[in-house]
Amino acid sequence: MYDDDDYVDFDEYKNMQAAINTGYCWSMEGSVGRAMMGAIEAGYCMLGKERARDYYGNTIPSRKDVKAGTKGSYRYVKDRMGKSWADRLNRLKETTPRLY
Repeated sequence: MYDDDDYVDFDEYKNMQAAINTGYCWSMEGSVGRAMMGAIEAGYCMLGKERARDYYGNTIPSRKDVKAGTKGSYRYVKDRMGKSWADRLNRLKETTPRLY
């Protein structure tokens, strides 16, 4: 879990999570998908609530498809960033995010 002294911009990851939730990010250019996967692997974001498809038709699993505690799951985010962070991401609506 991150230390109180570490600054992590929740709004940045909230927008990334919104893009992951819609599945839209997986059809964008490769650097966007890689950034989303980096956030998932670091425990800042979790997989979407539903499966998605990437540009090539590959299936991106949902957070329900992966084992609890593994990358992309709610518990993985909770273990790294804390319950409050994970709960806030988990409550996000399925809306189109602002991508800069």
